[in-house]
Amino acid sequence: MNRILLKRSKILRMALAGSNTVEGSEETFLFKAIKIAAVVALYWFISITMVFLNNYLLDSNELDAPLFVTFYQCFVTVGLCWVMQFFSKLCPGLVDFPSVKFDLKISREVLPLSVVFISMITFNNLCLKYVGVAFYTVGRSLSTVFNVLLSYVILKQTTSFKAIMCCGVILGGFWLGVDQEGEAGSLSWLGVFFGVLASACVSLNAIYTKKVMPAVDGNIWKLSYYNNINACILFLPLILIFGEFQRISNFSGLGNLKFWGMMTVGGVFGFAIGYVTGLQIKFTSPLTHNVSGTAKACVQTVLAVVYNSSTKSMLWWTSNMMVLGGSSSYTWVKSMEMKKVEVPLDSTKEKLLEGEKRDPGV
Repeated sequence: MNRILLKRSKILRMALAGSNTVEGSEETFLFKAIKIAAVVALYWFISITMVFLNNYLLDSNELDAPLFVTFYQCFVTVGLCWVMQFFSKLCPGLVDFPSVKFDLKISREVLPLSVVFISMITFNNLCLKYVGVAFYTVGRSLSTVFNVLLSYVILKQTTSFKAIMCCGVILGGFWLGVDQEGEAGSLSWLGVFFGVLASACVSLNAIYTKKVMPAVDGNIWKLSYYNNINACILFLPLILIFGEFQRISNFSGLGNLKFWGMMTVGGVFGFAIGYVTGLQIKFTSPLTHNVSGTAKACVQTVLAVVYNSSTKSMLWWTSNMMVLGGSSSYTWVKSMEMKKVEVPLDSTKEKLLEGEKRDPGV
């Protein structure tokens, strides 16, 4: 009798333990789901807000100085690097940021990348200025195509047929989008030109990043620090050459706190996009990050169309879907190819992070 009672007691304890484990796993899963949802929402908010904010700053009729706007955002990024370094020393367990001290030798080694970097962000902002947010996704869509092309020309890396087919879909979506913008009478060829140049620079930026990473000990934030310092220096003669100093001096809103507040917020969001991109990749995966970015681009385009009270044709929307679908398919194909050659996941994440953190079109 005692044996039977002991056996029943043991079964009951195991059942209760199992129930607690299931409840605990459900709580853990729920907590993880909430955390991932919060990270994705934060990425969407910062990325979409940054695009609309830059469009607002660059579309100003009073101040036509896109180089100065971009210079100021780089200046804010350098300042935030110093602030983050200070808080990292003050709260070492809470804030994780590398100790960075300016080294002229490292700055010179990073300089070739910095030239590509300022070209990328300048052409990107000029594209946004002339085409607006609605057409921005299509106008800046050829970075994947240039990545395949320049990887072959510079690095002699071949691409699979499936990946090339995805690039074909992106190209088709791009040309259809240009055609539909022309039909609607809202096409800016200058904006398209700057978008193509920005796409090419995004690809070159990723290639040069790999080359100079050893100079900064492979640290992405250290690279951002030197990149933006070099950019601030390089922008000054460009602002002078293109006559923006005169436009700035004649600008009536120089003493306006709202103007400087918006400019500073734009710089903060430009810095923050690198952090939240890394955060989203960390809590999900590179493939999920791309899917999230695609969905974000869809929402961003819809918001822009609704905000401007525009009416777009079915073919116009089809061009956007082709571009976004082709880009997502390309990432999925490349991720499958990486799994076949057993590339470590951390390495994959780092490679994507290197490219994404400096791509303002994220």
